Amino acid sequence: MDYLRTLGSAAVSSLVQKSGLNLPFSLGPTVSSLDGLCTLYDATKRDDGSPVSVFEYDFSQRKNLEPLAKNALRKLRVTRHPDVLKYIDAVESDSTIFIMTERVRPLNAALSERAGKGAKEKEEWLIWGLHRISVALAFINEQCASTHGNIRFTSLFISPSGEWKLGGFEVLSNPTDAAAVLYTMGSILPDANTWSAPEVKKAGWSELKQGHCSAADAYALGLLINGVFNPSNHPPPTANPPHAPPTAASRGAIPAPIFPLVKNLLNPNSKSRYSPQRFLDAGMADAGFFSTNPIVRVCVGLDNFAIGSEAEKGSLLRHVKLNDSADSFPPEFAAHRVLPSLVRALEFGGASAATILPLVIKFGNAAPESDYPKLVVEPLVKLYASPDRGTRMALLDSLGDYVEKLDKKTVDKIFPHLQTGFSDTVAVIREATVKSIILLAPKFSDRVLNNDLLRHLARMQSDPEASIRTNTCILIGRLGPTLSYNTKKKVLVPAFTKALKDPFVHARVAGLMAFMASIDCFDAEDLATKVIPNVSPTLVDKEKLVREPAFKAMELFVEKLKTHASSMVHYQVFRNAGLTDPHTARDCSHRPERHVSSISTARGNTLRQFCSWGGWGPCWVGNVFPGSPTRGLGNAEHDGWYRA
Repeated sequence: MDYLRTLGSAAVSSLVQKSGLNLPFSLGPTVSSLDGLCTLYDATKRDDGSPVSVFEYDFSQRKNLEPLAKNALRKLRVTRHPDVLKYIDAVESDSTIFIMTERVRPLNAALSERAGKGAKEKEEWLIWGLHRISVALAFINEQCASTHGNIRFTSLFISPSGEWKLGGFEVLSNPTDAAAVLYTMGSILPDANTWSAPEVKKAGWSELKQGHCSAADAYALGLLINGVFNPSNHPPPTANPPHAPPTAASRGAIPAPIFPLVKNLLNPNSKSRYSPQRFLDAGMADAGFFSTNPIVRVCVGLDNFAIGSEAEKGSLLRHVKLNDSADSFPPEFAAHRVLPSLVRALEFGGASAATILPLVIKFGNAAPESDYPKLVVEPLVKLYASPDRGTRMALLDSLGDYVEKLDKKTVDKIFPHLQTGFSDTVAVIREATVKSIILLAPKFSDRVLNNDLLRHLARMQSDPEASIRTNTCILIGRLGPTLSYNTKKKVLVPAFTKALKDPFVHARVAGLMAFMASIDCFDAEDLATKVIPNVSPTLVDKEKLVREPAFKAMELFVEKLKTHASSMVHYQVFRNAGLTDPHTARDCSHRPERHVSSISTARGNTLRQFCSWGGWGPCWVGNVFPGSPTRGLGNAEHDGWYRA
């Protein structure tokens, strides 16, 4: 079947090329033939490759369809509404009209997919869809003073976000329009009699000019509601003359609160019939079937979020938070409707940002992996440039939830905006910026890690807030092993020494812990000439909290120096042994016997005696932090940051 669809679209494309038409799209596979009026194709827009849909009206063999095709194009082009199929472009020829719209699929396909869903989930989805169509019809009837005239399954479509869209504008007409086609050509529509109102069956389509423009659409809406809930009982008996009122037994799966209103929509007397607007108002009343629907409530709240009060925003966010599991909303609705709306809401910043961002991340995790960069990462990267502190703080607090999704290229884009947090006048922002670095560090470029970042951290060690100075020292200690060799030699000792001289006791403790955690970053000469001399004053610090780790640090450093010294060459022994270059015996630290065997027997005894006495043998190997307080740095049970 897919092969035949593709073959069909290829044939159409070939014919179009031969006709000389310049199409702004590339046709894909055929999706459906809509009641023989037109053919729906998946397509891609030529200029940017975005997915679109194309409706092809071919009236080369059926000239009576030409006015309907032209009316569909004319009305769709000028009717702009969120719940109406979005027009993009069109191409006309003598025998064909191509209308390009947003990417959609027929409602019938979505109804088939939902057939296996749970009763409650399916009912909520149907009510949500009927709400969108009721809104669109109310707009056409009241604001446009027109009659759609073609409400049926094949006139309804589903967008990528799962929202119902109204199309099928072939006979949409205003009674004052001289070019109106509904009143003279309505009967050309396939199965027109099935969906027509009683007054049309009795007196013809021209009768619609005499009544309110909503009358025919209201009746068709009632038939549609019955059809989506009771597909096996469509059309209902009341649709046939003498149009007896629906009985209680005919309710079927129609929700009880909706059924009385459906009966009003199907009233055979057009003057007493409910309009789509009245049906919509009843559903949106307090405790109405629309206003209590969770998806409808979220949609309405998101549409009005920018102008809503803080109380209204808070109520909506609490509702979304209670329903943020993957099963609470249709997946396509969560990914393409809720998620983008929440991201846009973040742009307004304010106190709501701390609540919104975790929801963005949760909904983003439920989105398809291929869509995550576009739906979540790209908007979040832009938000790092926001001047709103609430938004920036929320981004930093939630960084751990999305940092794994960021690649190095993305982090490079973030850092220029992130670094402004180091100089923010609000201490909370500065501290959160410092703490965020440890998560991003593995993805920093060498230039940022060994240059730009360290300049900021050097300044943060002089921050007026003691906790920021402390956590900056802890951060440098964590970053130490990842720095380049020259940077380690140049930066670590001065940075940790500065912390040891800090008046804040916990900053001094952090300096000691950082020295111990970075012991492998120092060679023996630096330990002996730089580290120990700078650490030794803390042995007599006035605070016991500092003295205790200071002694442990000194023990650790001295132990490493002893290990190194035991492996060093003893120059005097080699001179006695007659060796002019003691460096030729470097391997003696591991296997002294190999070198001893090459020395004369008389002098060899002296060398062996020294090796035994001096402990010149294999270096001590093991954990350099036995019982060290630095084990808390980076421990999984504790995040390692200082908290006042």
